[in-house]
Amino acid sequence: MDQSSSQIPIRRKTRAALSNASGRFDLAREAVDDGWYAEPEATSVVTEIREEVARSLISYNRSPDLPFDRSINPYRGCEHGCIYCFARPSHAYLGLSPGLDFETRLIARPNAPEVLRKELSARSYKVATLAIGTNTDPYQPCERDFGIMRACLEVLQEFNHPVAIVTKGTLVERDMDILADMATRGLVRVGVSVTTLDPDLSRRMEPRVPAPARRLATIRRLSAAGIPVRIMTSPLVPGLTDHELEALLAAGAEAGADAASWIMLRLPREVSALWQDWLREHEPDRAEKVMARLREMHGGRDYDPRWGQRMRGEGTYATLIAQRFKLACRRLGLSEKSPALRCDLFARPVQAGDQLALF
Repeated sequence: MDQSSSQIPIRRKTRAALSNASGRFDLAREAVDDGWYAEPEATSVVTEIREEVARSLISYNRSPDLPFDRSINPYRGCEHGCIYCFARPSHAYLGLSPGLDFETRLIARPNAPEVLRKELSARSYKVATLAIGTNTDPYQPCERDFGIMRACLEVLQEFNHPVAIVTKGTLVERDMDILADMATRGLVRVGVSVTTLDPDLSRRMEPRVPAPARRLATIRRLSAAGIPVRIMTSPLVPGLTDHELEALLAAGAEAGADAASWIMLRLPREVSALWQDWLREHEPDRAEKVMARLREMHGGRDYDPRWGQRMRGEGTYATLIAQRFKLACRRLGLSEKSPALRCDLFARPVQAGDQLALF
């Protein structure tokens, strides 16, 4: 499919991607003119959600860059539509576009809680912190209707299983009853991502994410409930949001965050083209500067996938950001490393059919 046919000439209000180019594994999106009349243009891009029966749920990784080795995803795709999302290429494995499809053609996994319970109950399972939200946001808008994330949390609470959550969604406040209970036992930590304090930039860059001030209010409410919260200044965009680093950390600390983290903008696979299209439309005066900075940190490439480099890059600029972050955290009393969550409380609850259930 050529570039022109991948563009979407329809109203894209509240959407970030400018195109819907085919994914790497989609072999059936080639446009063919069969001589019949063309379908009328759509007037908007609507969200479509279909359900998937999950056969397994816990995914394992061996990346030295990550502080966890397992995660789950209640949903595929993310309606938040952050243009910079490094998870966009995962939609290509489904035969869908990492562009608008990622934001509008979502997949919910309603049986995820049942599968999670089965996997945690296996005799071979060995407990370690489970991460949620590392690929797509578990508190994106459709969670309000499906409630899959809450049901998964109820399973984890029942098993006394440690969990680390990453989100931009304020719907996490709905589950404070579960999270506060787990926090009393050292079983949970929440990371809230705030990429900019500028509401206009946020609305254009991450169109269906709650406003920055609203996310800071979520940090405040979680912290007040006794739930440990990390302010995540991720991703940091060179030449666009990097000047806000200290202000973001200060806002998070004022709201009650006790820890902080940062990751540099990452542009794996299809994300690079989508990001550059967005830059040219929304920030044309800064586009060259942003990309020059990124390439400077990645050996002249848009992205360097090597372990140890992909999260933060290397070189003078990357070192400067790391130093600024460290100094600001020290001044604000924010920890760069959080205490380990407890694994010693993990226990498989007695279930119907177990011998102990007879007593």
